[in-house]
Amino acid sequence: MADYLIAPSILSANFAKLGEEINDVLDSGADIIHFDVMDNHYVPNLTIGPLICEAIRPLTDATIDVHLMVEPVDRIIPDFAKAGANIISFHPETSSHIDRTIGLIKEQGCKAGMVFNPATPLHYLDHVLDKLDLVLIMSVNPGFGGQKFILEALNKLKAVRERIDAGNKKILLEIDGGVKVDNIAEIARAGADTFVAGSAIYGAGNNEDPHRYDTVLSALRAELAKV
Repeated sequence: MADYLIAPSILSANFAKLGEEINDVLDSGADIIHFDVMDNHYVPNLTIGPLICEAIRPLTDATIDVHLMVEPVDRIIPDFAKAGANIISFHPETSSHIDRTIGLIKEQGCKAGMVFNPATPLHYLDHVLDKLDLVLIMSVNPGFGGQKFILEALNKLKAVRERIDAGNKKILLEIDGGVKVDNIAEIARAGADTFVAGSAIYGAGNNEDPHRYDTVLSALRAELAKV
């Protein structure tokens, strides 16, 4: 079985007790903390910035995976690197010079990722794939949590998986949007190895149940074990 990583999106967490929410999902078996940054410009929502990243960094040694939905993107990259991000991913549409943006992320000591919206073509990978550490396929249109998975993302995953395998380089292939217990195995079969889940994890079960994250993460792992 492949090594699969589960990355809860804190966008769906209870922000009144964010530190506790992060520690709880990690204690329940999550691998990565996914950090969604929206600017109410590139996407129609406004979320969290570097100060929140800086605040949660001392709470955990887990990887903080920052997904920037911000335009223009270069200005804020150093801020997130300084705040403790491990991976910084951006959308090609938000950069005037994609190769330069990737270089900026690497110069800041972070791993670099590129994100593809449902209608964004994959040709942006043609000349930079070997410089990336992660490719993120959006299976919803960015801006809001809780959306339904767009099935065409499976074909996109397969296409990117072929590119990654052909290059024989360790690059994470991440999926974000509508990932749930009942579709995670199919998504893995299409080539994903890293799974962002927000409402499927933080919205699971009864808020009063101290084991609710254990239950949903175990269910996700059980489905992945079938692949």
